[in-house]
Amino acid sequence: MEHVHPHRTPFDLRRRTRRALLAGAAALVCAATALYPTVHPAHADSPALSVLYKTTTGASADEAEPWFQVVNNSTAAVPLSQVTLRYYFTADGASSYTFACAWAVVSCSNVTGTVAALATPSATADHYLQISFGAGAGSLAPGASTGDLQLRLYRSDWQNVNQANDYSFNGADTSYTASSTVTAYRSGALVWGTEPAGGGGPTSSPTPTPTPTPTGGGGSTTPPSGATLFDDFHYTGPSDPALAAHDWTVRTGSGGPGVANTWSANAISFPSDSTAQGGRVMQLQASTDGTTAGTTQAEIDTTQRKFFEGTYAARVYFNDAPTSGANGDHVNETFYTITPDDSLYSEDDFEYLPNGGWGGPANSMYTTSWYSSDAFDRVTNDTIGSLQGWHTLVATVAGGTVTYYIDGTQVFSSTGKYYPREKMTIDFNEWFIDLPFTGARTWDEKVNWVYYNASGAQSPATVQSAVNAYEAAGTHFTDTVPN
Repeated sequence: MEHVHPHRTPFDLRRRTRRALLAGAAALVCAATALYPTVHPAHADSPALSVLYKTTTGASADEAEPWFQVVNNSTAAVPLSQVTLRYYFTADGASSYTFACAWAVVSCSNVTGTVAALATPSATADHYLQISFGAGAGSLAPGASTGDLQLRLYRSDWQNVNQANDYSFNGADTSYTASSTVTAYRSGALVWGTEPAGGGGPTSSPTPTPTPTPTGGGGSTTPPSGATLFDDFHYTGPSDPALAAHDWTVRTGSGGPGVANTWSANAISFPSDSTAQGGRVMQLQASTDGTTAGTTQAEIDTTQRKFFEGTYAARVYFNDAPTSGANGDHVNETFYTITPDDSLYSEDDFEYLPNGGWGGPANSMYTTSWYSSDAFDRVTNDTIGSLQGWHTLVATVAGGTVTYYIDGTQVFSSTGKYYPREKMTIDFNEWFIDLPFTGARTWDEKVNWVYYNASGAQSPATVQSAVNAYEAAGTHFTDTVPN
């Protein structure tokens, strides 16, 4: 079904010009410099290594989030494959614990976490998380830091953890601080920190951490070949520095679509979700009381415009009704790719309208390929039917054809001049087409993961297999797509 789609204007459609992209890149460089300053070698009597620690959670939380930086205080390079760390805690209940690496400067593929029980437990430590590094992590130069090791430790039953009695936890350390309760070893010898009573060294072999069983089809444990982006959104909030470091920008600027000038950083969050593969989601929230002043909308996109031919996919949770308040809004829940509104404009959309909009029926999923936003020159298909719940969306851009899939079923394809002509960003947003009535209500859209592979058109089953491989490896983010 063709529909009038006045949801972009030349400037509002893409807020960023090439100059803005360059400025954003410069800001990221400055931010990286602030996050990972040069670490100067310590005096000769300093320990060979030191461990900086911080936490992003409180004493009671859905998971422990110990973040580390390892610093080489010696005058010689240290191979990280010789280094192990131990973080000590008391287990809560009978549930096992699961380790995950959210992000690491040395790459999560080079970070391994194992959990084991102490032979001699104490009141503040009966288990430990041991961190080791693969050969791919390389060597730590004299005076250098590993940069961020953003780690997660959670109960496999997803009940809250009590960190108040954990030996290595310190809720006051919200910025990196040298921690003597986290120990470091080189080739089995203690070189940093103080072990708890009964702590022992890493000469014992920890029991491997259980790996969560991935959902969905496919059983591959091999990541895909080709330039790839994968993210399952393990962030603490819209101001998490890792979000910007991973090239995401939360929109707070002016313009449309929908209710203009209502974009809010607070409309994006990253809660735990037991129905999500990997256990966490990105939540987009659109709220209104029926007035412009009382409206907030949500949008997040990649900062770099670097995605062209290949396969795009996301697992998205759509809602047919608001989380709170009366139903009836013409709300738009989306996953799409887009360029600035220039002479080579390109856009490929998944847009779900649970209550319809632009005169169309309820429960409409519009899949649309655009040639010109100014002239509303596009081809589109309306797949009608409720999409309440989780769905996997895949779009392939290859061989002159864009093909759209929902849960493995092809629903539309486009060719000819509607094929993208330049590199795009990857975007999600949730917004109101209009405000038909007054009264407070809130709509939510959730995103479990996003995936892109530049090697060509992949089947939905291949996409799911690749995602399963990342989750099985504990990889929550990777991006090998050149800027």
